[in-house]
Amino acid sequence: MNLHDLNCLVVDDMELMRAVTVNQLRSMGIEKVRVARNGAEAIDMLKSGKFDAILSDWNMPVMSGLDLLKAVRANSKLANLPFLMITAEAERQRIEEVISAGVSGLLVKPYNAGSLRSRLERMIAPQNRTSIKPAPAPLVTEASVRPDDNAPSDGVLLPSRILVVDDYPVSLKLLQTLFKDEYQVLTAINGPQALAICSAENPPDLVLLDVMMPDMDGFEVVRRLREAPATAQLPVIFVTGLTDETARVKGMELGAVDFVSKHTDPKTLRARVRNFIQFVDVRRKLQADYDAMLEAARRREDADNMTRHDLKGSLAGIVGMVQILADDETMAPKHAAQLRLVQQTAKQVMDMVNLAGEMYKMEMGRFKLKAVAVDLGDILHRIVDLSRAGFADKRITIEVDTDTTVGTETPQVLGDAMLCYSLFQNLIKNACEAAPPSTRVTIVLKDESPLLVTITNKSVVPKDVRERFFDKYTTSGKTGGSGIGTYSAQMLARAQQGELSMETSDSLISTTLTVTLPRYSFDAVQPSD
Repeated sequence: MNLHDLNCLVVDDMELMRAVTVNQLRSMGIEKVRVARNGAEAIDMLKSGKFDAILSDWNMPVMSGLDLLKAVRANSKLANLPFLMITAEAERQRIEEVISAGVSGLLVKPYNAGSLRSRLERMIAPQNRTSIKPAPAPLVTEASVRPDDNAPSDGVLLPSRILVVDDYPVSLKLLQTLFKDEYQVLTAINGPQALAICSAENPPDLVLLDVMMPDMDGFEVVRRLREAPATAQLPVIFVTGLTDETARVKGMELGAVDFVSKHTDPKTLRARVRNFIQFVDVRRKLQADYDAMLEAARRREDADNMTRHDLKGSLAGIVGMVQILADDETMAPKHAAQLRLVQQTAKQVMDMVNLAGEMYKMEMGRFKLKAVAVDLGDILHRIVDLSRAGFADKRITIEVDTDTTVGTETPQVLGDAMLCYSLFQNLIKNACEAAPPSTRVTIVLKDESPLLVTITNKSVVPKDVRERFFDKYTTSGKTGGSGIGTYSAQMLARAQQGELSMETSDSLISTTLTVTLPRYSFDAVQPSD
């Protein structure tokens, strides 16, 4: 899709910032633009209209940009919609949060049309996302123009750009010489040229502007810059021969960041410019860091997807070969039964590979449950059959029971079969690992509403672990344990609108895990987007 074909939704609580973004989009030829004042208003517009991209501020009343992003990613119809977050946020942890939530691009305030264009192009053409495309150069320059004011070269920020505006050639040359060793210097000899350069997609970072020029003086140049939303925040320092207080006050009232006499010591002028450019470089460094963080996250996600794809391919081959062996009529019945267990286990591993992607969505609040009727009794019996074989050396007795009346159907869960299998496989495996040899592990499915499953073994949870039993990375006395088993089990239960709890008893020397899950009924309504 070309940029000019985009239908964009701009979300910002500040009218000026909405106008800035809309004007910059239209300067790129994007005419189909609608605006919203906050995330809640944007949600209503997304329900009634079709958009190709969202450009949203982060900090807004009613509903923030982050909450809007999470709502968009949680909606199956909008989940892949390009989302550009515009922010002045400087906390790395918060940026990691928005990246984890699935943002497509990040743009640091204040920004220019070139930065906006490059990120829009990367969002709508993800195959080109690793390189930021160059923005058009200003109309009048005497120095090379970098492609993007935020793009580092080999990890090093390129010099900031300064526009020097003066109708007197000697002054123009002096200022250019004064700053060319530290910055990229653009020049203009009058007001109209200065306005053209400042209105380009990639404007300068700072303007050094004379006041006394023919046709259009410096005061008029600044007034016009402030009238246009795209250049309203462009910093200007007046460098002029005027020394009277009235002129200085007028310049500062127009929005200049400084007012310097041409007779000022050059070292002093360089120091003033350098001090201001430091603030510019902080923003540029943030943008470069955020771009790198986002790209690293995308590369990790790509690597995970490729790994899962390759694993599933290999496991599918194993399943096929084992099935051929199990179907061989010359195979002993005992060996054929064992091969069936291997085949079943390989299929379950394939499900676990698929589950890895869903777990990530759960952690980020982007998971959408598609609940159906699940035969939990069958799942529990299958897990127990495999567990008996896996823990045969410990001589553990593993029992599964239901309190349903003989001859009646086992109650069903309203959930997801893969999530249920992973949840109980995890808990039963942990219970068997913790159980002392020659003891009993009991699993009971209780016919209640919600459905209730208890898993009990003859061991106790250490006292120092009990309060944080379901916390991530909590483990005790288990060689090679990752500490994410009970954490992920709790997440799987809650993803299905259920809950997981633990009770341990020193006197009875036992631990019971209790899982509650919604009971399926024929009039159950599937949640909608």
